[in-house]
Amino acid sequence: MTKNIQITIPELPSGKLTESHFKLIEGEIPSPQKNQVLLKNIMLSIDAANRAWMQGATYRQAIEPGDVMHGYGICSVVDPNGSHFKKGDFVFAEIGWQTYGVISATEITACPDHKPLSHLLSVLGIAGKTAHHGLVQIGKIKEGETLLVSGAAGSVGNLVGQIGKLKGAKVIGIAGGQEKCDWLVNEVGFDACLDYKAGKLGKAIAQTCDKGVDVYFDNVGGNILQSALFNMNQRGRIVCCGAVSLYDGQSLAGPVGIPGLIVVKRLKMEGFIVFDFPEKDVEAENEIKTWIERGELKIYEDIITGLSEAPKALVGLLNGENRGKRMVEVT
Repeated sequence: MTKNIQITIPELPSGKLTESHFKLIEGEIPSPQKNQVLLKNIMLSIDAANRAWMQGATYRQAIEPGDVMHGYGICSVVDPNGSHFKKGDFVFAEIGWQTYGVISATEITACPDHKPLSHLLSVLGIAGKTAHHGLVQIGKIKEGETLLVSGAAGSVGNLVGQIGKLKGAKVIGIAGGQEKCDWLVNEVGFDACLDYKAGKLGKAIAQTCDKGVDVYFDNVGGNILQSALFNMNQRGRIVCCGAVSLYDGQSLAGPVGIPGLIVVKRLKMEGFIVFDFPEKDVEAENEIKTWIERGELKIYEDIITGLSEAPKALVGLLNGENRGKRMVEVT
């Protein structure tokens, strides 16, 4: 008899996340109640934000000890239970790290007709829209400007850099390790990339961005944000997308120079999440699709097979293993 495989998190980590923090259990496939739909997980999105959810409520509810690990992705409808969905429909839903789950029909969104499905979580999904909205709506990138991107090899960062190039900017990435930096320049198309592990990052930014930084797209926070702040041009824009340096382990002191540098340089520093711009989603999707069709935007996906590999996939992502959008193919 088919079982429901679930990955739970019995106790929340206080330090670095490890695979031992998770527990795999088997249970019965749940039955949908009134207004619920039974779904089967197809592909899970693995994101640094998954770790942040363990630290308390943010823009969404926190993970509690004993929960099935929270997670969002693409599912197929097993039992529509009288809803407007049909058996076999592909939908976006958050049923967590489990093979089967029930969820209210009002919390499900039908997937557009597109193959491969993985693109709906990467370049045409949250990663692509996050990159586009952050850079265009908040960063307001202009031709001839200098764009600096941290976490540049990640799901969002590599797209931010590519979109920046398509918008006519000079693009400098920040990543961990020379191998990643070489990949970003030679394959992805960045103008240059700085290895933050090499030390003296502030000096390296100053030398590489010889005309200063107009837009800094921050996925990391901490010391890297600190280094970028001192290299911003007057009226520069700092797009705060994530703070992965603070998610996994001991908190770091906040950057020095706030608000002093913001005042003196008249900087704009704004945080956002992808859901802030629903009215711009179609515009972003259409522009991204056009770039893909023209062969101007490269798609990098890092797909790992098997639900049982999800803990390893998340721990690896937090350690910087991935290049592009990391996902777990469940079914």
